[in-house]
Amino acid sequence: MAEPGWSDDQSPFGGEAVGPNPTDRGKSGTKREILTDGYGVPLAVSVDGANRHDMKMVKATLDNRVAVAPESQVQNLCLDKGFDYDEVRDLVKAYGYIAHIRSRGEENKDIADIPGYRARRWVVERTHSWMNRFRRLLIRWEKNVENYLGMIYLACAIIAFRAAGVFG
Repeated sequence: MAEPGWSDDQSPFGGEAVGPNPTDRGKSGTKREILTDGYGVPLAVSVDGANRHDMKMVKATLDNRVAVAPESQVQNLCLDKGFDYDEVRDLVKAYGYIAHIRSRGEENKDIADIPGYRARRWVVERTHSWMNRFRRLLIRWEKNVENYLGMIYLACAIIAFRAAGVFG
């Protein structure tokens, strides 16, 4: 299973793919959206301004996949309530995935109905945490989006090698 996700980074130098962060007093920032497998290994990454809505980045993320499963194998895509739009469901279906999108308000209902309910931790959030351990990615210093993407791809490669046990 895989899921695109996002993270906001401050961008002191600005440049391409930067926009005002709606949750951080309008500071400029960058949003990363990552597609991962069920273990948190990155399969695709896209970058845009922090003010870009998650649903607008789904196509770019799916276009950047480095590995595509055979058509005979069923592929599931788990998304959170930020992607609960018919446009996203149609796009995901066109790419051959079965969408599992949490509806808006569904989690609040579970919290009210199930005593001691704990929210589900998304695998992609753990991958963002792994990526934020690379100090170069935590704060975006690059002006050119290509340079920033290069650093993200390097971090993704290191994460994949660690998951494969290459580094011991």
